[in-house]
Amino acid sequence: MKSIRMILLAVASLVVNLLMAQHYIPTDEGSEVKFRIKNFGVAVSGGFTGLKGSITFESGKLNDCHFDVTVTSSSLNTGIGLRDKHLKKEDYFNVDKYPLIEIKSTKITNANKEGWLYFYGTLTLKGVTKEISFPFQVKEQNGGYQFNGEFKMNRRDYGVGGNSFSLSDNLTVVLNVFAKKM
Repeated sequence: MKSIRMILLAVASLVVNLLMAQHYIPTDEGSEVKFRIKNFGVAVSGGFTGLKGSITFESGKLNDCHFDVTVTSSSLNTGIGLRDKHLKKEDYFNVDKYPLIEIKSTKITNANKEGWLYFYGTLTLKGVTKEISFPFQVKEQNGGYQFNGEFKMNRRDYGVGGNSFSLSDNLTVVLNVFAKKM
């Protein structure tokens, strides 16, 4: 009888913890997903929209935090239509075959600076999944949270374009994501 009470208490505790976790959805409004890369030595930037997914976040319970967010690859915009059309083709983003770019956390930890955390997880781009990690800042804002961070990556690791004399292999991804409460 005592063991049944303990099991029921454990289950009830788990349910309460799950219900207390704060769930958020990322929105395009107030968000930017951008990249910076050099082409012929000149900085080029672009971005994506179509944010979707879920974020579970509670600053005091980092073990319960989880990010699973996508952007629509066909939303690629560099400000130059002809370049965008070229980048959406098979040799770069292949948006018809791979409509989503996904970032998913495996662990969130404290960083060494106040208001900063560290993201460990995966980036899936063009069917290739690789581990990534980076520091990010969290700010409460308008009933939700603003998550800001950036990381460097090699585009060729994901099969985005081939060997190029003009286009740098390395780029910076900048994430400024606003998430509102569900």
